[in-house]
Amino acid sequence: MGSPRGAGGDPQTSVAQSVTSSRPSANLDTSIEDQLGPYGDPFGFRAFLKARGVTYSLTYIGESLGNVSGGFRQRGIYEGLLDLEIDVDLGPLLGWNGAALHTNLFQIHGAGLSHGAVGNLITISGIEALPSSRVYELWFEQKFFGDRFGLKFGQIAADTEFAVTQTGTVFVNSTFGWPNNMAVVIPSGGPIYPLAVPGVRAKYVPNANLSFQVGLFDGDPAGPVRGGADPDPQRRNRTGTNFRTSDPILVIAEASYAYNIEPGSTGEAGTVTLGGWYHFGRFDSLRFDGAGTSLAAPSSTGIARRFRGQAGLYGLIDQTVYREPDDPNDGASVFLRVSGSPSDRSLVDVYADVGIAYKGLLPGRSDDTVGLAFGYARISPQARGLDTDTILATGLAMPRRSSEAVLEATYQAVLGPGVTLQPDFQYVFRPGGGIPNPRDAGGARIRNAAVFGLRGTIRY
Repeated sequence: MGSPRGAGGDPQTSVAQSVTSSRPSANLDTSIEDQLGPYGDPFGFRAFLKARGVTYSLTYIGESLGNVSGGFRQRGIYEGLLDLEIDVDLGPLLGWNGAALHTNLFQIHGAGLSHGAVGNLITISGIEALPSSRVYELWFEQKFFGDRFGLKFGQIAADTEFAVTQTGTVFVNSTFGWPNNMAVVIPSGGPIYPLAVPGVRAKYVPNANLSFQVGLFDGDPAGPVRGGADPDPQRRNRTGTNFRTSDPILVIAEASYAYNIEPGSTGEAGTVTLGGWYHFGRFDSLRFDGAGTSLAAPSSTGIARRFRGQAGLYGLIDQTVYREPDDPNDGASVFLRVSGSPSDRSLVDVYADVGIAYKGLLPGRSDDTVGLAFGYARISPQARGLDTDTILATGLAMPRRSSEAVLEATYQAVLGPGVTLQPDFQYVFRPGGGIPNPRDAGGARIRNAAVFGLRGTIRY
């Protein structure tokens, strides 16, 4: 079961890549259609479209999550995502070889646990978003030279192809999809779920092992906050149809090398990826005004120093470490990813995560996947310095931010093609990096949170 390709479209090198996932980058091909018999394709409509190059899928992800301790309050929530995905191969349809169209339409409902109860930076769920019906991706791609070069343009998301870890697709927490520091420091979170942007992506694959890609995106999916505008970017772009093209550009470039993917290779398969990004906008200093005075000082102008540009580097590895001798499709994979940005303008300047997943660990459950992962986000020294300056200037005792981390343990049980049930546990250390609890009159930190959840996925 599952796709022969890896998450993000590269060769699959993680034997433990999950069967279903909330990651936009995941390549999934299981469906409940065959289990429905004659009801799987009423009137043969789906087969009729497929023969003409048009395919579609309908995926529903529903989950219940609750923090039994910690956060700024205890709460249980339900949230769901309905995803309609349509792909059109213009070869069979129009005789236009190498050309394709793609779109995702989302209906998001329910309440998010991070926003409503935990107060953390590393969002508990990859589907958490404000309730809305919205357009996600809407693009055209043309491939050349035997599919070795592809040019894509339209409304594009970066988290479908860049900084993707294959092993991380099984996890519920959002950070194991798109690195947390990039989500925090790029305006409006960047071109990631649930906000894609107009852009162009070029990808060159000289051989099966090597790929290069670069993307140019509008640098703010929702636009800057001006006047009385809502500070939440999802409310400033409620339907995904802002189609902004006037913001400073975000550029992301990446190179990936997959090894031991040839039949008969003596070692286990793996992928090494290196990437970087640059945003051409302006960014505020986290600590100083234009004269170099701390923003916490009474003599400060209160107007932060402005920097031109923001940048970051990242690297990751996905590695299969073990295959079961009686079934090479089962085994264990690990991932390690590190990402960094300048500390003078980045609230989170260093992010790292690591994880392991095992597919087929339990006897008779060959398609199930169990995973354990840890993510760490460091609050930058400049932000911590401002906390110290504030304490000294006011004489008031208050928490000083340091870092946030999350530990996740999960088990994805495959009930049948296209259907999974996934119990999940997460423990959040220092939510918000150690910020004061807004509900505590004494200004104590938000307590570490223990979160239990259950996710169900069905795909047609």
